Amino acid sequence: MADTQQVDETTDAAPDAKAGRRAARLAKQISAFAKAHGGAEGHVEYLGERGARIVLVGGDGEWGDLAAPAHALAEEAVRRAGITVHETFDGDFAARLRTGPYEWSRMAGIQVGGPRNG
Repeated sequence: MADTQQVDETTDAAPDAKAGRRAARLAKQISAFAKAHGGAEGHVEYLGERGARIVLVGGDGEWGDLAAPAHALAEEAVRRAGITVHETFDGDFAARLRTGPYEWSRMAGIQVGGPRNG
């Protein structure tokens, strides 16, 4: 007797459709950031079970980030948005960021009288 399995296509398609909508929503946010800041470049960082972080750096030096529940979803979102994606967050890419007093005080933390980090 042959073993047969029936594949329920509606169950398999539902997660793909949901992931597609999430990727489209993230791509829309990335595109809006790029439009507001004279273009954008990004880096996708793996966060383990938590997913991935998409770090964006605008043409004007402003930066932002988005979280995605999976690394593949983040990769799809940046592909859909059409931005340049860097494999690493190296010094040249990081040098394009413009940070303000808030970021510097947060980075310094309690060591130099800034707000606590936690």
